[in-house]
Amino acid sequence: MADSIEMPALDERKVTRWIRSVAADYNFAVGNINYIFCSDERELEVNRQFLGHDYYTDVITFDYTSGKTLNGDIFISLETVRSNAEMVGAPFEEELRRIIIHGILHLTGQGDKTPETKAQMTAKEEKALAKW
Repeated sequence: MADSIEMPALDERKVTRWIRSVAADYNFAVGNINYIFCSDERELEVNRQFLGHDYYTDVITFDYTSGKTLNGDIFISLETVRSNAEMVGAPFEEELRRIIIHGILHLTGQGDKTPETKAQMTAKEEKALAKW
């Protein structure tokens, strides 16, 4: 299924430096991380095919981390990021950065399945966003 989603405007060097800095906060180096920006429908397809989940989401992280080197594929639905940004009254770019770093935090081992771990994830996102 081809995805005709427009790539977000990102300062790749700045994003890379930021990701490396956040990873270092958790004693990780950055290896090969692929961001796949896609539509809601593509994200749903990935969620169904690989995770057996039948719902839309903003980010899906596939973790291939080896030791203390982060590696993974991070699928981000730009449509969901945009609607989430509108819902919380945040600029799209800020919400996109939050989701980008959310994937990185998953690669460092941070979960978000319980209310407690979700609160911890949000706090870690805020700390990472403050470094931007």
